[in-house]
Amino acid sequence: MSNIDDARTRRNVVVLVVAQAFLGAQMPMVFVVGGLAGAMLAGNPCFATLPISFVVFGSMTTAPWISPLMQRRGRRFGFTVGAIGGAIGAAISAYALVVKSFELLLLGSYFTGVYMSAQGFYRFAAADSASDNYRPKAISYVMAGGLVSAIFGPQLNKLVFDTSFFPVIGSMLPPTPFLGTYLAIIVINLMGLFLFRFLDLPDGDLKPAGAAPALPGRSRMELLRNPTILVAIICAMVSYSLMNLVMTSTPLAVLGCGFTNNNANDIVSAHVLAMFIPSFFTGHLIVRFGAPRIIIAGLVILGMAGMVALSGVQLSNFFVALALLGVGWNFGFIGATSLLASAHEPHERGRAQGLNDTIVFGCVTIASLASGGLMNCSGGTPANGWSAVNIAMIPFLMLAGAALVWLTARNNHKA
Repeated sequence: MSNIDDARTRRNVVVLVVAQAFLGAQMPMVFVVGGLAGAMLAGNPCFATLPISFVVFGSMTTAPWISPLMQRRGRRFGFTVGAIGGAIGAAISAYALVVKSFELLLLGSYFTGVYMSAQGFYRFAAADSASDNYRPKAISYVMAGGLVSAIFGPQLNKLVFDTSFFPVIGSMLPPTPFLGTYLAIIVINLMGLFLFRFLDLPDGDLKPAGAAPALPGRSRMELLRNPTILVAIICAMVSYSLMNLVMTSTPLAVLGCGFTNNNANDIVSAHVLAMFIPSFFTGHLIVRFGAPRIIIAGLVILGMAGMVALSGVQLSNFFVALALLGVGWNFGFIGATSLLASAHEPHERGRAQGLNDTIVFGCVTIASLASGGLMNCSGGTPANGWSAVNIAMIPFLMLAGAALVWLTARNNHKA
């Protein structure tokens, strides 16, 4: 692919960056509000983060069918399905708050996961038509669109937390915490639908017209037997799961330690900024040093985040720990995405990418479920629960580190 003209890819990257920035703003909003709304509606505090778990579970169960759907019908179609799912999920969640139904909040959260899954493929869409040298940069630039969503989402959340931002609706309903957030997310998804019209991507299967039928490609088990693909999935799984494990508990820990809703929004905003600011240079670092080294750096930074979190529960500890958590996720996840994208053939992308996101978000679902239990049910105080959340990172960092060491040793031996 070294002779590919990247002009078309650059145009698509611009559209995907805008989509990541605007549509992606709903994710920090949901992750701040989901646990708080769950705590308000759930009868058992151990289930407070279950709405966030259902978002991730929705993403996990969507990936196996939306990735092949994009392979057949094109990325634009799949992204449109995702935005519609996000709007439906927010509408159901808003209604759940009005009628005070925890079960409906979980259903709405599941549909939000349809959007989350589709958003995850923005990075792969950027890589589809890119040359080998531009691919890591394209992935990184699209991820950088999250920088705007990191600022826009939490700050918008402050304005729309209740229904005062929607006076007509607010006049018809009793004061309902968090309702305004979900109403704003409906608007974001419906407006964002129009962005995908500007993508210059095929409407059908991703191969030139008149080309010979694609080879069937490797099965999912054959893909997993490829050492590079296996390690890429493990590292993506660990990076994303640990980020989610800690971030899901953060609003509950911040409020439990005596701080405010606005403090929680600001900490999440700092975290999401740290997730995406490095994206402006992560791709260049991968091109220069290779994906495995950048992944290792990400795992080390994730470990540092846990150490800062365990050293105290002052506001500064939360800010620094969550910032490090974001940078570690960026290096680990973008590095793993680049490693995966280099290890499969073009006609295998639907199966390989769907397999990757199914496994990754399956483990993220488990992490978010564990987060609420560790935070609320593993100690007598919020500080004890917060410590349990961060200690839980250790074995998984060791797993990913060992996998990378094994892959590096294997490749050096073959060389």
